[in-house]
Amino acid sequence: MYRLLKRFLDFTFSLAGLIILSPLYLILFICIRLESKGPAIFTQKRIGCNYRHFYIYKFRTMRIDTPRDVPTHLLSNPDQYVTKMGRFLRRTSLDELPQLLNILRGEMSVVGPRPALWNQYDLVRLRENNGSNKIRPGLTGWAQVNGRDDLPIPIKARMDGEYVEKMSLAFDWKIILMTIKKVPSAEGVKQ
Repeated sequence: MYRLLKRFLDFTFSLAGLIILSPLYLILFICIRLESKGPAIFTQKRIGCNYRHFYIYKFRTMRIDTPRDVPTHLLSNPDQYVTKMGRFLRRTSLDELPQLLNILRGEMSVVGPRPALWNQYDLVRLRENNGSNKIRPGLTGWAQVNGRDDLPIPIKARMDGEYVEKMSLAFDWKIILMTIKKVPSAEGVKQ
């Protein structure tokens, strides 16, 4: 029952969000395109529920000549690639808004483990032990509200497993409320 209700709420929330936030999407789209050439939406291959690959949508925060499929923190000089608008989008987490489309399509959920990059084998391997590869990844999650980018991979995977153990609507709401509280402070965000 929980999974059906969760999917219904995900669908409703993402559809409403896409409609209500459409003026903001348009503004951000224009700002990104005015600052740097290339598409405003960035896609990246990620690992979803039951190891299925899908393409996550984000507002583009980096120049188009940035190496693909490399996490920002692993680039030799990431600052040279991040645009001014990109810094703002990352700090405010607005770059994640296009993932409402991933949620609407059923590839993601509002709450769940963040989807791993297709080549993040260490994280995927650790998640095999706790079942978190077998649920829909989320826009936000237990690891996100407890450190986000500051967490080492083993701790992030452990927290993803804790989410699987505690999954419930009440726990999801707790994570959503914690996310709302933490997003304005940009806590745990690495530029």
